[in-house]
Amino acid sequence: MTVSHVEGDNKGHVMLYALSTCGWCKKTKGLLEELKVEFYYTHVDQLQGEERAEAIEAVKKWNPSCSFPSLVLNDTQCIIGYDEAKIKDALK
Repeated sequence: MTVSHVEGDNKGHVMLYALSTCGWCKKTKGLLEELKVEFYYTHVDQLQGEERAEAIEAVKKWNPSCSFPSLVLNDTQCIIGYDEAKIKDALK
């Protein structure tokens, strides 16, 4: 699947599954940039075919309702939706 990388401070593996048209996804991405955290992201709605199926399966593993944004931290925790306090706390 196509994944973009944003440079920043390494806080472990941070993966954001987002939609390009989602305001909450944009806010989550902006918060990560503001916190200067290194992270990876993909806009699931811009993927097609096998890549899209792979991304949806990855999201469902953490978030069975497959809602966005889904922020997976170190393959151990998933923060669903825009929750500024929870994101900041998890990335201390």
